[in-house]
Amino acid sequence: MTNDNFIGVTTGTIATACSLAALNAILNAQDIDCVKVETPKKVLDILIDECKSISCNEAYAIAHKNPYNDPDVTVNLDIVSTVELLDRNGEEYNVMITGGEGVGIITKPGLQIPVGDYAINPIPRRMIIKNLSHKIPEGKLAKVTISIPDGKKIAKKTMNPKLGIVDGISVLGTTGIARSMSSKAYKDSIVKQIDVAIASNIEDLVFVPGNIGEKLALKKLDIAEEQIIQTGNFVGFMFDEAVKRGITKFTYFGHIGKLIKVAGGIFDTKHAVADGRREIMVTHAALCGVDTVNLQRLFDSKTTDDMMSILNELGVSVDVSNSIASAIHDRCMQRFNLDLNVILVDMEGNYLNSNMEIITE
Repeated sequence: MTNDNFIGVTTGTIATACSLAALNAILNAQDIDCVKVETPKKVLDILIDECKSISCNEAYAIAHKNPYNDPDVTVNLDIVSTVELLDRNGEEYNVMITGGEGVGIITKPGLQIPVGDYAINPIPRRMIIKNLSHKIPEGKLAKVTISIPDGKKIAKKTMNPKLGIVDGISVLGTTGIARSMSSKAYKDSIVKQIDVAIASNIEDLVFVPGNIGEKLALKKLDIAEEQIIQTGNFVGFMFDEAVKRGITKFTYFGHIGKLIKVAGGIFDTKHAVADGRREIMVTHAALCGVDTVNLQRLFDSKTTDDMMSILNELGVSVDVSNSIASAIHDRCMQRFNLDLNVILVDMEGNYLNSNMEIITE
């Protein structure tokens, strides 16, 4: 079974398992409690929580993703597949896949699925077809409807609303197996923001660290939500992906406590990976002429907000902020050949540096 603490399965694998179980229930007139699913990597035994016949040609099955060593909002979420056997009536394929309650609908271009279709990604679709097609009787077509009863609620915890995927979550997976690689999964989700923006011909992009940065950017800048790209902690990854897609100039906006790390060449801003905020702040304060007594005060401070209070008291906060913003620009120019417009703010959204361009209509 796939109950390993370090290996899980994707929503695509569970959807495939439920579809296979429901089809088997129709063909064999019995409930199914376990199925073998062929994934791109290996054959997996997947437990089925519930499988019932609705009629002689229709059945449904329910299963869930077992917990594994990864933060995943879809763990323990019920996934349902309802399969109905219909006459093929000249259809080219013998499997038709659609979505139901809790499966998102694509509303923006730039993703793997066309606008207007359900967010069931290509590999899960291929898995369902491969596992079912050879079992379907001659002249018949299996209509497969995937639904996720709590999908609409869970979607609020994902990138789907920002990507223009509405009313539910996506059925995902590239190998069928979900290993403990949360950073890769997160990167895969956030980079889609760039693809959607490019496909929608959105210009003047504003990259921000996260939700707080987005709210402050919308408050302070004359921009639309569609212009905002969240990087999370993976600043270097997102900047690199932007350059790969031909984007070489944009605004980098956010709280100084997050952006200051980039001034020190830290492009993964997760606290456990690297910090250096006080060291970077002290360096730029020294470059702006702050004396050793006050440099020690800065070094002993707990937060960047405390440091900015000291710099305000000394009357050099703008000079130091300008120095930090310039360092961020130069670091990104050296590493990515990116020409950034850097805007540093405090938690209230007050501008801290003056060497910037404020976005207006």
